Amino acid sequence: MKREIVINACALEVRVGLLESGSLAEFNLEREQHRSIVGNVYKGRVTRVLPGMQAAFVDIGLEKAGFLHASDFLGGLEAWGSVAEAIGEEVETEPVGGNESDAESAGAQAEGESVPEAATGQAPGQEGRRRRRHARHQRLPIEQMLRRNQEIIVQIAKEPMGTKGARLTSFVSLAGRYLVYTPTSNHLGISRRIESANERSRLRGIVSELRPAQGGFIVRTACERVSRRDIHRDITFLTKTWESILKKAEKSSPPSILYTDLDVALRTVRDLFSSEVDRLWCDDSATYGRIIQFVQNYMPRLRSRVQLYEGDEPIFDHFRIEPQLERALDRRVPLKSGGYLVFDRAEALTAIDVNTGRFVGKKSLDETVLSTNLEAVDEVVRQLRLRNIGGIIIVDLIDMTREADRKRVSDALKEALKRDKARTSTLKISELGLVQMTRKRTRESLEEMVTEQCPQCQGRRVVKSVATLAAEVLRAIHREARRHPLGKMTMVKVSPDIARYLYDWAAPDLESLERRLDTKIVLRSKDGLEPGAFELAEAPAAA
Repeated sequence: MKREIVINACALEVRVGLLESGSLAEFNLEREQHRSIVGNVYKGRVTRVLPGMQAAFVDIGLEKAGFLHASDFLGGLEAWGSVAEAIGEEVETEPVGGNESDAESAGAQAEGESVPEAATGQAPGQEGRRRRRHARHQRLPIEQMLRRNQEIIVQIAKEPMGTKGARLTSFVSLAGRYLVYTPTSNHLGISRRIESANERSRLRGIVSELRPAQGGFIVRTACERVSRRDIHRDITFLTKTWESILKKAEKSSPPSILYTDLDVALRTVRDLFSSEVDRLWCDDSATYGRIIQFVQNYMPRLRSRVQLYEGDEPIFDHFRIEPQLERALDRRVPLKSGGYLVFDRAEALTAIDVNTGRFVGKKSLDETVLSTNLEAVDEVVRQLRLRNIGGIIIVDLIDMTREADRKRVSDALKEALKRDKARTSTLKISELGLVQMTRKRTRESLEEMVTEQCPQCQGRRVVKSVATLAAEVLRAIHREARRHPLGKMTMVKVSPDIARYLYDWAAPDLESLERRLDTKIVLRSKDGLEPGAFELAEAPAAA
């Protein structure tokens, strides 16, 4: 499977697409005025403690106070497992220089992940539930751990969504290229995706030897076959980062930010760019330069796979990403066979309906249903990744009468989910043909990122946001100019909202576009134009 990462960067927004055999599998977007805050570390002040919810609200300087559950304040219990989930790794854990009781805590931290027998001396399958019960029993009530106006260091685990504030954790984790440092834990976790026993043993030995006296580590999949020198460099960088956070915390008054995670471009390189990716493309020279510097520091052998895109055609057009993004916002998704999926989002869950459509099969009804369901589950997983749908998900498959067919479809779903880094939990297909599953939600969905509620219909439907439309107008001007060369001065008429947004946020992009098209662009607002529409005309010399 050919895998490529495509980065489209401008002043308005940075868009990242992961292509698998030409199909858009994952998408992320970040705007300068709305940068992701997941991973940021703050010094906050507790504003309320709620014993009835076993939670507290913490002021960290955002519009809404952050939410801190009791389980996310215990530095040695369940919270540890969420670190592995956040980086998309399945992890085996063991104590580093601890004892048997430490290992039991590690099992609880990993939330059901098995612990090597060498760590506990007991079979993980027999002890998993007991460890979790033990962890819950040992947890102190939140009112005994926190008080109002107490100052604490917390990290953003989930973005604010809708009316909810950010989800917080005091269990800080700092992600590097090869390792994740957990300064409040003494446990070592190794990605299950590193299958070689010899390699796991080698990495365990290196990290155990180089680690500082305090703190644990998760060995990421990218660490496989990495040299001791590179691992040591990652450990040094991460531990120094934590030291700088502590020093800043001593001097700062809450609420204040202590650490900011990488922007979306470098985060993508850190988390997704590996030997499994054939090429990474970027269309902005400044962003490309930062990526090259990052790659040379952390993964120099992949330097030749980073490419600056210098084509005349917009990069997302060149890789056929734009039409795939448009289709990802549609309620109905066609299947190659002629069947289709229908996505319906509700407050509590997302429902996905599978239909045969115009696909009539060739042999029998059972074979037609099986073929449609097999194609559907693969596309469902791709759409979940692309749309970044989280929470409860119900897939209504076409009813299958044969148990063997249900097993084949269930196995196909599990195989497709292996490509998804988000943590998922799936129940077996019910007799009604329903698949019940959950998918971890850590950031906004695609729909939430690029659309907003329509004021004309009281939020029953959505329209593209002004920021998205403004960026599309610039790309459309570029596209139109390639078909019909412009004069020395070009007047662009857009709706008032788009004109204001372009003047406020897109001055560097307008200047860049003027240089590329060799024309002076004059913006004019025009009432009555659709938000995403524009008119081009040669401007008079006196304009």
